[in-house]
Amino acid sequence: MIGLWVALAVLMGPLSGKLSSVTTDRAVDTLPAGAESTQVAALEESLPGGEDNTFVFVYHRAGGLTDADRATVERHYDTLAKRYPPQAAAPEDQGPQAKPSADGTAMMFTLDVSTTYGAPEAIVGPLRDAAKDRPAGLELDVTGPAAVDGDMEAVFDGIDLQVLLTTLLVVALLLILTYRSPVLWLIPLVAVGAAALTAMATVYLLVKGFGIVVNDQNSALLTILVFGVGTDYALLLIARYREALHHHENVRVAMVHALRGAAPAIVASAATVIAGLLCLLAADLNSTSGLGPIGAAGIVCALVAMLTLFPAMLVVLGRRIFWPAIPRFGTAVEKKPGLWGRLGAAISRRRWVAALGSLGVLGVFVIGLAGNTGALREQDQFLSAPESVSGFTVLRQHFPELGGQPMTVFTRPAYQERVLDVVKGTPGVAVAVPGETRGGWTDISVFPADAPDTVAEYDTIKRVRTAVHAVSGAEAIVGGPSAEHLDTEVTTSRDELLVIPLVLAVVLLVLGLLLRAIVAPLVLMATVIVSFAAAFGGSVFVFDTVLGFQGLDDSVPLLAFLFLVALGVDYNIFLASRAREETVRLGTGKGMLKALSATGGVITSAGLVLAATFAVLTSLPLVMLVEVGFLVAFGVLLDALLVRSVLVPALTLLFGRRIWWPSRLSRPAELPDGRGSLAADEEPALRR
Repeated sequence: MIGLWVALAVLMGPLSGKLSSVTTDRAVDTLPAGAESTQVAALEESLPGGEDNTFVFVYHRAGGLTDADRATVERHYDTLAKRYPPQAAAPEDQGPQAKPSADGTAMMFTLDVSTTYGAPEAIVGPLRDAAKDRPAGLELDVTGPAAVDGDMEAVFDGIDLQVLLTTLLVVALLLILTYRSPVLWLIPLVAVGAAALTAMATVYLLVKGFGIVVNDQNSALLTILVFGVGTDYALLLIARYREALHHHENVRVAMVHALRGAAPAIVASAATVIAGLLCLLAADLNSTSGLGPIGAAGIVCALVAMLTLFPAMLVVLGRRIFWPAIPRFGTAVEKKPGLWGRLGAAISRRRWVAALGSLGVLGVFVIGLAGNTGALREQDQFLSAPESVSGFTVLRQHFPELGGQPMTVFTRPAYQERVLDVVKGTPGVAVAVPGETRGGWTDISVFPADAPDTVAEYDTIKRVRTAVHAVSGAEAIVGGPSAEHLDTEVTTSRDELLVIPLVLAVVLLVLGLLLRAIVAPLVLMATVIVSFAAAFGGSVFVFDTVLGFQGLDDSVPLLAFLFLVALGVDYNIFLASRAREETVRLGTGKGMLKALSATGGVITSAGLVLAATFAVLTSLPLVMLVEVGFLVAFGVLLDALLVRSVLVPALTLLFGRRIWWPSRLSRPAELPDGRGSLAADEEPALRR
């Protein structure tokens, strides 16, 4: 088995390194598949000159521009226009290229640079350097759509390596603290690393074979998922393996028994996460739907590696891998109640207090949902605003009519004048400038009067679309950066209404098949939903009042729900499957307490590892990734430490054997001597 994995690593290693070559953050690739703004983006790329990147240069001096300042602006434009000649001459009615502000304190010009000179991230730096030669006190901000794209790409430059190294460090540290062994921590890390390598290669092949969209955010999430769930599976298997080594002298026999005990829960856990991720295929947002097969491939690779390579490595290395705390054959496992045994006894005595107290704590966190859950604007998506974002603020201050994100309207040439008149007469439009005729289409640049990514601007976009669609025969369509954000927001809301119920149904079905019951899956799903609401509310409070974020990224609620439900159910599965196994021998009450005592430590360790891996995302400079990382990490901790450790055991004790309805475990068991049946629970203390 180890040899097969070595051969697989040799085969997949080169392919895994190619994943970054197929990642894309182009609007046409990540936007909603059927949105109007997607059609505009695709049309812009297909038309002659549509491959240009637009940069905006804004010069400003607080006390007013001098003659030397104005001459510098003109000189910079002439130099840059010669260095990056436009594909076509500018329309004559646009006037001078360098436009002064009404207050005399600023000037601006736009520069269209062909993509033949490079991607935005490769061009924006040289453009800024070329304009450094200017009088003291004359400030310059290079902004515009291409500059924002360039700064965004700069944020993601090297992000995969950063995420990988940080995750490796965090997981290694936690494994060392968990096992306090000089060697054991390395074995799960090697196995998970092999899974991550295989996952990246698999995703590369999926992209090449099926055209799946992989952006930089999804690539980072793939690494986090594989390391998080792979380490969780390792912790669960090691816990069972350590138990088995006390009862079996042969390590291979011990591993077989460990796999028999742990594999069903691990497979069910992986199946739940995979099924939940594949539900994303129903989403219309390309970047969201692409995450489904990407994440599913990562989970499959983690599952296979941790059930084949990892056990093989443990067996080959033998008992000594646990040094200095080597489990000895025939040595009785210590029977002290331990923390989790004492907690279970306390819950048993005060089950109503435990259940209501847990729900009360979760309810307090849910109150946080009353905070700012509005959509995050583009200029607020960076933790530290780059020049391109701050430049939009400066542009709006000095050129209010040009300070919004421009809309692009495409229409048939014969209808240009009619469409232009309609657009100019639309409330909320500040300026509308006719453009060029290319490939049977004419474009019109439209500047809204309101600030970008605001409700007022979105209303203007909707009114413009309604107005131009009414011009029969024009075939007019409206796009642009803000239109893309609007379409993304609308599509994400639609995807949430479709995907969330689908995920709940799929996860509920998997739980039902695993536990062969109806009541238990419903109870467990209810705890997961309450846990998600609490994690969401608590996170919103932190984002709003502590970190000062200006809203939530559109993709955060759906991604957080998916990860917290699918991954949170993992701990339900680990606990409930062990409880069902123990119930067969001990009855529901004792079975749950035994399961809590046996799995409490491993679930807590797994929760800490998974939370820490997602917390790695908070080290990145994008608000969206910080929000996803914090929310999932907080939710996993809340789930592992409170919901799975207190609430679920308390509810199980309250329901008694009815929790397993309609399976055989829900029916009273006959006493051996035929004297009747056991009561609702087998423990006399619980019966009282």
